[in-house]
Amino acid sequence: MTILTGKAEAHRRLRPDGSGALRNIWEHRADYAYVLPAIAVMLIVIAYPIYYTIELSFFNTPPGLQLRDKIFVGLDNYTVILTSPVFWKVTSNTLIWTLGSTLISFVLGFACALALHRDFVGRGILRAILIIPWVISAVAASYIWKWIYHSDFGIIGAVLVGLGWADRPPNFIDSVSTVLPSLIVVNIWREFPFAMIMMMAGLQTVPDQLLRAAKVDGANAWQRFWHVTFPHLRNVSTVTILLLAVANFNSFIIPWIMTGGGPSNASHIWITHIYELAFGRQRWGVASAYSVLLFLILMSLGYFYVRALSGNEQKDGSA
Repeated sequence: MTILTGKAEAHRRLRPDGSGALRNIWEHRADYAYVLPAIAVMLIVIAYPIYYTIELSFFNTPPGLQLRDKIFVGLDNYTVILTSPVFWKVTSNTLIWTLGSTLISFVLGFACALALHRDFVGRGILRAILIIPWVISAVAASYIWKWIYHSDFGIIGAVLVGLGWADRPPNFIDSVSTVLPSLIVVNIWREFPFAMIMMMAGLQTVPDQLLRAAKVDGANAWQRFWHVTFPHLRNVSTVTILLLAVANFNSFIIPWIMTGGGPSNASHIWITHIYELAFGRQRWGVASAYSVLLFLILMSLGYFYVRALSGNEQKDGSA
């Protein structure tokens, strides 16, 4: 009896008092043991690379110098980035790319979702056709559109010249003034089906009773949409826009394959510029500093995304 009492007392002393995260971990220590291998893998493949990138951002890594001989420079890499005209050009391109692709993809996907929400003959076939751009490989789509935009052999230029609307095929991706809008068109073509699917799923949650009641009260189609449908889609719209923004801010395949950032950095966005600095110029320190800044921005977007999801869960729980 005394031995059991002593063991219970020792167990009580080891158990954290109070409430909070530590007590929760202690009470569920057996559950955490099951996920410990997964946590270890995440620390190796996620946490360590993040730590090493942050560390490397404080060092200078000349191309002819091995990484183990890197030179500590403190915040000089961040100063070089923020004072470089290329940084502001790339940042401007990134903002135009992200905002243009996100907003237009969302509006176009929302419009298609509203159109496909109605019953009509061939709706299933049209849905399948509109989803095709999203399921096609981004690499394959980039090469196809690169051929479509080609100034000599592109189908768009051939059609324009054949119809007499242009004297010569336009340079879509070879011109500084048109390359970024041309890439945004390709990105919108690839991404709007995702927004369409998300909004179609959201439209299924709008109560038919409210729509019928609003129609009986004399509300027209626009009033029913604005006062009934749209408020029910506000949360799914927020989540969709945030997901598109994160994907576009971190998009790499389309701009890199189609233009490689050219001409004259006109289509460089952050992620392609980081890749060129690291693997093209071997400026690992500057590229790491860029990556840290990009990581902070994406973490900020991720914070708002988690808040949006938490708001949805609380709303569903209260309902």
